[in-house]
Amino acid sequence: MEISSLSVGSMDNNAYLLTDSGEGLLVDAAADPLALLSLIGDTPIGTIVTTHRHRDHIGALADLAQHTGAELVAGEPDADAIASATGMTIDRRVWDGDTVRVGTAELDVIGLVGHTPGSIALAYSPAGGPAELFTGDSLFPGGVGRTNSPDDFTSLYSDVVGKLFDRFPDNAVVHPGHGDATTLGAERPHLPEWRARGW
Repeated sequence: MEISSLSVGSMDNNAYLLTDSGEGLLVDAAADPLALLSLIGDTPIGTIVTTHRHRDHIGALADLAQHTGAELVAGEPDADAIASATGMTIDRRVWDGDTVRVGTAELDVIGLVGHTPGSIALAYSPAGGPAELFTGDSLFPGGVGRTNSPDDFTSLYSDVVGKLFDRFPDNAVVHPGHGDATTLGAERPHLPEWRARGW
């Protein structure tokens, strides 16, 4: 599987194009449809996955869906909000234990509650290579995503630790919704600090 990325819009959203066996999957159709269409080029896009419902991650979803005819996938608890904001039907609502495919590659869906109720990450675990984690706004270099209450932080921190750090090795690559990639190994020593500061 090949991974291409592009930062778009005023909030520098990362959109990711995953390609395998001539097929494409787009993670987060963010703010700039023309830039994303350029990124996609001639690649047939079968699936667009939205990591969560915040407006900066869905600004180009309607345009890209209409252009590509792709199946639209989102976390079950965020799906209605995404549909309402974009006017698009979410074709597949996913959560823990579900998978999405691109070509011959299979990615696990991981629900991470706290930044929004229905945020998801995608995990690709190739044989003989590091896992690739597409974490939306739930995990960044330097901390978990923004939360609006102590309960939301506790939920997100617990999910990120239990479902990402406790599951994947240090060489797993984190591809966040904004900013640069990192690895779980680079972030793992800071987990106690994140918990203590509460963000």
